[in-house]
Amino acid sequence: MNETIGIGILGFAHGHVNAYCEDWQQTDRGVRVVAGWDHDSARLAQAVEAYGLEGYGDAEALLAREDVQAVVVSSETSRHAELVELAAAAGKAIILQKPLALNMAEADRIVGAVAKHGVPFTLAWQMRVDPQNVQMKAWLEDGTLGQVFMVRRRHGLNVGLNADFANSWHVDPASNRDIWADDTSHPADFLHWLLGEPESVTAEIASLYNPRIPNDNGIAIYRYADGPIAEVSCSFTCHAIQNTTEIIGERGTIVQNYGDAPSCNAPRPDAGAGLRRFDAAANAWVDSDLASPSGHYQRIRGLAEPLAAFLRGERGPIATAEEGRTSLRMVLATYVSSREGRRVALNDPAVNDV
Repeated sequence: MNETIGIGILGFAHGHVNAYCEDWQQTDRGVRVVAGWDHDSARLAQAVEAYGLEGYGDAEALLAREDVQAVVVSSETSRHAELVELAAAAGKAIILQKPLALNMAEADRIVGAVAKHGVPFTLAWQMRVDPQNVQMKAWLEDGTLGQVFMVRRRHGLNVGLNADFANSWHVDPASNRDIWADDTSHPADFLHWLLGEPESVTAEIASLYNPRIPNDNGIAIYRYADGPIAEVSCSFTCHAIQNTTEIIGERGTIVQNYGDAPSCNAPRPDAGAGLRRFDAAANAWVDSDLASPSGHYQRIRGLAEPLAAFLRGERGPIATAEEGRTSLRMVLATYVSSREGRRVALNDPAVNDV
């Protein structure tokens, strides 16, 4: 293996980064976390102790280290644009947590900084590397299902039922907008990755439980020029569920269970396959031998190797900054649709003002 790549962490706000640090600490993947920065001194102190890294109160001082060749930006979303600009100017490879930014203006800053300095960049999208998701995409691309008519992706968490979550940065409008913007970004990007950029969206977003955790439930329907019709259904007040993905096609159907947190973590009623496909010609269900993850944390940690492979130059970006900008637009357009009660084209100027 080539010389170990030194990584600096810019912010420990997003909990997923802890799974990557733990994996990289325990597994030889050709990368090593050597330094960390956070504006929150208590959060930084915890990371220094947990991972044996050197802590910094100044992000630019961390970026000045020659043994830091790459950074993971996992701060609050509101800090993404500034930190990406600093890291790109310092010539570092960049891994950025989702979502790309709070708004389209910040997204443009990120895309511009990456292009200006020509640094390697990837977003850390979990759903693009989940093995069962990769299999579903392969089935669509190789024509196994023939024409695809409908796609439905259900996604959720139970955080909206936790009163303490109302005090977190995840639901602070200045830091992260709200839980819909934060986590619906996952299934929206899943559709972008699976089907491409849609033409328009119709959405209903509601605050149904704790007013301090707004927009905890919603449904978005994306239209593609020649089909399919695709739905994102998100509840952040969900204890448990099974079905995650349904894809309906000319030659059959794909059904996936146990593909997100409330389905991974709940007790499972049977030992059936998590991913199966109905073959209409054979009039039979065909089970995939790809195992479902044992829990949500396993899924999160599973992204550590693809991210390391990107830094090693062995694979391309999981998602480019430009793709992240489109996925952000897909989410922001749902706010316009829900607020104004209309179908919204992705290129609608109102999206730029969300």
